[in-house]
Amino acid sequence: MTDTKINKTIENFTCIEEALRYFEIDFDKGFIDECRDLLVKRFGGNLILSKADDWFSARRALKNAYCKTQRERLDKHTRSACRGCTSCERR
Repeated sequence: MTDTKINKTIENFTCIEEALRYFEIDFDKGFIDECRDLLVKRFGGNLILSKADDWFSARRALKNAYCKTQRERLDKHTRSACRGCTSCERR
């Protein structure tokens, strides 16, 4: 990652909850406790892939990580919507 202001801010977060609050994304504490490692890993990967260089692109990377992690938990054979996925735009 390049040394932009947003990247320095993200590096200073001590937990994923801080990132979610900073990017103004509501979250379910139980879900975070259960899927913390996967969410952090996906968020980091999305930041690298999208080359996030501002607040909006970094927020999008976190929302996409949160939503993908939520959708993976759904039954693959039904058309149910995300439940508890407060950032999902696919409702």
